[in-house]
Amino acid sequence: MKQTLTFVTAAGLCASLACGRAGVPEATAQAAAPAAAGTVVIPPDSPMLGQITRARVRVADLPTDEVVAPGKIDANPNRVSKVVLPVAGRVTSVLVKMGDAVGKDQPLLTLQSPDADAAMSTYLSAQAGVTQARAAFVKAQADFDRSSDLFAHNAVAKKDVLANESALAQATAGVDQTRAALEQSARRLTVLGLRPGDFQQEVVVRAPLAGKVLELTVVPGEYRNDTSASLMTIADLSSVWVTSQVPESYIRFVQIGERVEISLVAYPGELFEGHVSRIADTVDPQTRTVKVQAEMDNRGGRLRPEMFGSIHHIESTAPTPVLPVGAVVQGDTHAVVFVETAPGRFEERQVTIGKRAGDVVRVLGGVKPGDSVVVDGVMLLKGLVKRT
Repeated sequence: MKQTLTFVTAAGLCASLACGRAGVPEATAQAAAPAAAGTVVIPPDSPMLGQITRARVRVADLPTDEVVAPGKIDANPNRVSKVVLPVAGRVTSVLVKMGDAVGKDQPLLTLQSPDADAAMSTYLSAQAGVTQARAAFVKAQADFDRSSDLFAHNAVAKKDVLANESALAQATAGVDQTRAALEQSARRLTVLGLRPGDFQQEVVVRAPLAGKVLELTVVPGEYRNDTSASLMTIADLSSVWVTSQVPESYIRFVQIGERVEISLVAYPGELFEGHVSRIADTVDPQTRTVKVQAEMDNRGGRLRPEMFGSIHHIESTAPTPVLPVGAVVQGDTHAVVFVETAPGRFEERQVTIGKRAGDVVRVLGGVKPGDSVVVDGVMLLKGLVKRT
């Protein structure tokens, strides 16, 4: 794979920089002819210098050892919602499609339901009950006040006052009960999204959270009476989990909240960052592994559930000289870079490289930190070296 990528890069550079016998003017090629084996000298006034980019060999903290375990992307279970019907009825319209992005409280589907009319009827009956209870309370209060006044003037017996007092207490309780029934029926209408007083309204089912429609199992015209069956699944994919199985012999190195690196098959050579959010409490008896889940930021939408990859837990790091991957020309037996030893003087130097880490590669020998190395235009210099 590395040789193929190098070949494609060389072809692109030759095309863009116009190298080779067909592209480089003969006078320029002669001016940039090697001064010695493996060395190319380019005059200060040559336009070729503007086509060459240099960078210093730098030191980066890279892992010296790590735990690598296979894993895959999952939707964050804390941000997944199964949409169900609030009441039984016939679905009149479905307002979203599979894969649609929806906002919180966005309408998803509409429903005709006899339960909606029943809820409206209950609300209106509760309103009438409150009116009756209030009228009964007003009468009981007047009877009690009159009997109390008459008793004060010795016009009625004490038992008449007590009877009216009991009737007033019952009327007060009746008002409280009817008010509670009215509030309960009003909350029912609110849950269904209905306006008080209007019959034959359609129930609108809305999105409980913002996200994407991952599953859809309903079409217009269906009658659904199972209010526990899921009609669609909505997931907020701005944050996803990567789930991996870590061998129990390494689980002691993994801690809640620590940073881990994730590589995915879909994006070779690219590393993503996550933080351990959960470690299982038990060990799988068959595989002797522990499930570890790390949370990853996915506001860019590049990470999709069921993508495969691996999770890298870094045990320790050490300062390591690194170079951009594009600075290294990988041959059949060795790798080389071009070091600028003096202004316009470039020396081809064999290097020993280690494992790649993202867009850089470890340098184990051949150059040292601070050396000026060509990172763009390498193949142009390589072609000039091969002319001698």
